[in-house]
Amino acid sequence: MTNSETKATLSFSDGSPSLDMPIYKGTIGPDVIDIRKLYGATGKFTYDPGFMSTAACNSSITYIDGDKGELLYRGYPIEQLAVNCDFLETCYLLMNGELPNAEQKKAFVGTVTNHTMVHEQMQFFFRGFRRDAHPMSVLVGTVGALSSFYHDSLDINDPHHREVSAIRLIAKLPTLVAMAYKYSIGQPFAYPRNDLSYSANFMRMMFSNPCEEYKVNDVLVRALDRILILHADHEQNASTSTVRLAGSSGANPFACIAAGIACLWGPAHGGANEAALTMLQDIQKQGGVERIGEFIAKVKDKDSNVKLMGFGHRVYKNYDPRAKLMRETCHEVLNELGLHDDPLFKLAMALEKIALEDDYFVQRKLYPNVDFYSGIVQSALGIPVSLFTGIFAMARTVGWIAQWNEMISDPEQKIGRPRQLFVGSTRRDVPAMAQRG
Repeated sequence: MTNSETKATLSFSDGSPSLDMPIYKGTIGPDVIDIRKLYGATGKFTYDPGFMSTAACNSSITYIDGDKGELLYRGYPIEQLAVNCDFLETCYLLMNGELPNAEQKKAFVGTVTNHTMVHEQMQFFFRGFRRDAHPMSVLVGTVGALSSFYHDSLDINDPHHREVSAIRLIAKLPTLVAMAYKYSIGQPFAYPRNDLSYSANFMRMMFSNPCEEYKVNDVLVRALDRILILHADHEQNASTSTVRLAGSSGANPFACIAAGIACLWGPAHGGANEAALTMLQDIQKQGGVERIGEFIAKVKDKDSNVKLMGFGHRVYKNYDPRAKLMRETCHEVLNELGLHDDPLFKLAMALEKIALEDDYFVQRKLYPNVDFYSGIVQSALGIPVSLFTGIFAMARTVGWIAQWNEMISDPEQKIGRPRQLFVGSTRRDVPAMAQRG
């Protein structure tokens, strides 16, 4: 970031002296006002619930322009990466700043592949969970537990240790997610295979069984790979901020990623595609396509409390750039599996058509977002709804670890310490028991 030629001057109506504050320019995006000296100079804090107007860090990883509907990883548009690259190339880009050449990609893929196995004792952790435990609770526990097995890479001040931990997390998340699924359905764990790609290996660990040979379907593997690319990072969102905040205390990377997974579990964040599919299932139970008009009428009625899930986005005020790509993938998967006549998927396409054509939704820019389509795709792939957020965590781990590594390397980073506007009781003395009302 660079200083601009202008400064911001903050003046007060209470007689306090005005304060000049530096303004910094990024390479693209809004300028930021440096308020770090505000409290020391004035005794005042800023008030910004949800940090919607606060830049908590400087970063060179991901850039979003919500008004334009633009998402860049290290400067590359997501539309180009999803078409021209695979997930591990995207991982390399997010971690290292540049796309790999052929030699670098081969070495990186080989390193990740050789770290996909988890310690054999990890299976005993799974036995401690109920079979019906939510996969996200299992992932929070098992990812955090990885730090118990890898003491040789926990020095966060050592760049090599950070790199090793990053590789281990990227490599082992698919194995742990697949183990969580297998455990929930009572099937034996499937070990990773080094001759398969990252996404093909995950699908085999998910859906193979010892009774028959698993056949890799390239269309479905590519669909999963695209889901992972589109969810790999998304700037300073809730879970990424959580990882950075946890990391600012010096916590080890496995603990930080476990914290990110816990945050992602929230329905307002990683659970959005699960909520979208649940909405479709509810409409189907109420009559499906024939009753969709009644559902839309309720959505438009502000007193009905019925919400249209999977449409619109908090950041994107235009079309979610990931949604177009996911829509293409959705139709590729439905065609491959012959599911276009499935009642739930016909309902989804009918709802999509209405939302894209109805003035009510068009004027409010409530376009289908990536969560709407990714939920449909994952369901078609055979992934249970309860595991949707686990797939999201698998994808986002590379973004989290890249953001964490950037933060640790930043000489300006400090332990996170948000402030507050206190509105509770002023100082008071403790009354005797007999005097308490």
